[in-house]
Parts: sequence; C-alpha cells; structure tokens
Amino acid sequence: MKYQSQKVAAYYFYCAMALFAAQVTFGLVLGYIYVAPNFLSELLPFNIARMIHTNALIVWLLLGFFGAAYYLVPEESETELHSPKLAILQLVLLMVGASGAVVGYLFRVHEGREFLEQPLWVKLGIVAAALIFLYNITLTVLKGRKTAITNVLLLGLWGIALFFLFALYNPANLTLDKIYWWYVVHIWVEGVWELVMASILAFMMLKLTGVDREVVDKWLYSIVALALFTGLLGTGHHYYWIGTPGYWQWIGSIFSALEVAPFFAMVVFTFVMVWKGRREHPNKAALLWALGCSTLAFFGAGVWGFMHTLAPINYYTHGTQVTAAHGHLAFYGAYVCLNLAIITYAMPHLKNRAPYNQVLNMVAFWLMSGGMAFMTFTLTFAGVVQTHLQRVNGEYFMDVQDQLALFFWMRFGSGVAVVLGVLLFLYAVLMPRKEVVTPGVKTETVPAE
Repeated sequence: MKYQSQKVAAYYFYCAMALFAAQVTFGLVLGYIYVAPNFLSELLPFNIARMIHTNALIVWLLLGFFGAAYYLVPEESETELHSPKLAILQLVLLMVGASGAVVGYLFRVHEGREFLEQPLWVKLGIVAAALIFLYNITLTVLKGRKTAITNVLLLGLWGIALFFLFALYNPANLTLDKIYWWYVVHIWVEGVWELVMASILAFMMLKLTGVDREVVDKWLYSIVALALFTGLLGTGHHYYWIGTPGYWQWIGSIFSALEVAPFFAMVVFTFVMVWKGRREHPNKAALLWALGCSTLAFFGAGVWGFMHTLAPINYYTHGTQVTAAHGHLAFYGAYVCLNLAIITYAMPHLKNRAPYNQVLNMVAFWLMSGGMAFMTFTLTFAGVVQTHLQRVNGEYFMDVQDQLALFFWMRFGSGVAVVLGVLLFLYAVLMPRKEVVTPGVKTETVPAE
C-alpha cells in the first residue's frame, strides 16, 4: 500500500461484506418461502424480507464502489485522499441510514416503491453521504494526476448521485412514477454503474497484467461510449406496457438489443489484457474474479437480458421467472463479482500481507458462480413454463405456481450453495492463514506494484 489514506477503504469493505452476508441470508429465506409459503408469514412477511434482500444488495454494492474509489483514486492520482475523516463520516451516515431503513421495514414503515422503499429521511441521508463522497473524491482527483480510469470512475460516481435525485420525486400519476423510477433503477445498473465497473476492471487489469496504460485507456473509452450509447435509450424496454407512446417499443427493442455490445467488449478486454500481460501477479484469485466478472456479466446482463428484451417477447415474459433469472445472474456477474474482485485484490495490500487463502477464495468463486448459474437455468426453465401456462394458456397465477414447485426447490438448493460460497469467501478474505514464524526470517508482505 502506497498511501496511508487508502486504509479507509478497508472499513468500507468490512461493512460491505457484512451486508453481503445479510443479503444472501435473506435471499435464502425468500427461496424457502417459495416452497413453504407460511414460513415466518407473521413475523417476517415475504414483501418485507424481499425489501431487506434487495436494499441490502444495493447498499453493499455501493459501499464496495465507494471503498474501491477510496482505494484506487489515491494510487491513480498519486496523492493522499483529501479527507479520510470525511470518508469515515460518510460511512457512518450510510450505515445508520441502512440500519434505520431495515428497522423501519420490520415495523412496516416504508414508501412501497420497489428498490426505493426507504423513508424520506433515509433518502436525504443518502444524498448527504453522496455529496460528502463526491466532494472528497473529486478534490482528490483535481489535486493529483488525472487518468482515464479516474475520469471514467468520477463520471460514473457523479451519475449515481445525480440520477438518485429522481428517487425523491414520487408523482401521483403511475406512468410518470414508473418513468422516473426507471431513471434511478435502470440508468444506475445499465448505465452509470457500467462506467464504475469498466474503470475498476481497467485498474485491476493494469495492476494484475502489467499491460501498457495506453492500451487500457483505449479499451476503456470504447466501452464507456458503448455503455452510454446503448444504456440510456435502452431504458425504453421498461416503457413498453406502462402507458407510454408506442414508439418506445421500437426504441427500447433496438437499443436494448445493442446493450449486449459493451458487456461483450468487457469480456474481450479482460481476456486480451491477460493474454498480452507481461506480469505474473501473485494474486491469482483476484484475476479469477475479474475474468469471472466480465464473463458472467456478459451472460447475465447481455445474453439473458437480450432473451426477453424485444417487445414481442417481453409481452409474454414480463414479470415472470425469466425476469428473475436475468436479474440474479446480471447483478451477480456484473457487480457482485466486481466488488469481490477488488476486495480480493485490495485486502492483502490494506493488511500489508501477501495474498492468502487463495485456493479457498477460488473455491468460493466456483461454488458461488456454479450455484448462481444453476439458479439462473432453473428460473429460466420455470419462467418458460410459467409464460406458456399463464400468459398463453391463461391459467390462474396460483395454479401455475403450484406446478413450478420442483423448480423452486431446485432454486432453493442452489441458494444454499451460494450462501456456502459466500461464507467461504468471507473466511478466505478475513482469516489469515496460519504460518510458522521462523526466528530471524522476515514475514512475507505484498510485493511492490
């Protein structure tokens, strides 16, 4: 670790991993409720558990992004962070807001808008934390070296904050509500978050492979252009059936089909960088997570998104288990793997040790990824059956759900595998391996980058 202020990132990563564990735990509970509907029905209704599951996902991913920024920006800018104390204050605000929101949900206090259920005071706290973060990280970049990685990262992070402001506007008209709601949800995950993803992957490729910065920069700007070109108008695939003009079916279908392009470009980028790399980096687990991120994001967000994004297909599949299959693999591949990659890379530096427990870390990758892939296939088949029986044959929703029970049991089993993988990852990252300390022999540390 070159800069002392990078240590702030460790606190963000610790909080992110704690919320990650909570998120998958509630996900497993939800999976079991699908096969045993009365489980915890009085104590923890399905809709409340789902709020906690999805909100924990969003918050821990954001914490990972913020931690990654606090780790890589000082190194890229070649200067200390503007104010580590402000970074800690921001973390406290976010954790207090997240805890308050969860307590509110348990007592049925929420605004009811999916993903944006947080009470107004929590939303305002998030805005305050975002302003602190942008002030802190922007001043750090401005006083130091400017690189393509920090430029793209800043663009993505400013986009996250600006588009979240639409969460504060809740119009009475349902169509308007959904339009502005998608400004947050879609433009985050299929727009500005992709910029954050591209910049963090570019940083990791630079460090793990040793390729020239000029090569990385060219790839990075190309991916960003593709992501913004397709992602912004691709929002139209959410406007098909909410009362908007019919031309959105054409705009949404065309640009959503093109959204596969930036994700495919990321796959090519990461593998070409590794192929051209001149460095044998000791952290093999971080490289595995980085390659897994681009590959699984391409399949989850790109291929599975394309499967039902065209208007004539979406007419039948919208809101079925096909949507759940796409959502799970897309979030896991693009952003969960991204955060786990940067955590795996950064923690040894933050702890001033060589990468440890790498085999366990890589086993965790295959266990989590295998479980998520199986879950995706299971939900896809369930969605196809559901679409035919419910949307084509016209059978009642609950009658169809009964016929999907086998798929839901299989989904629950894959969820168990994912949770086991998460626990193994946390152990591998947080628990140093036992070493025999020989008198007079220096303890192994992270090699200089």
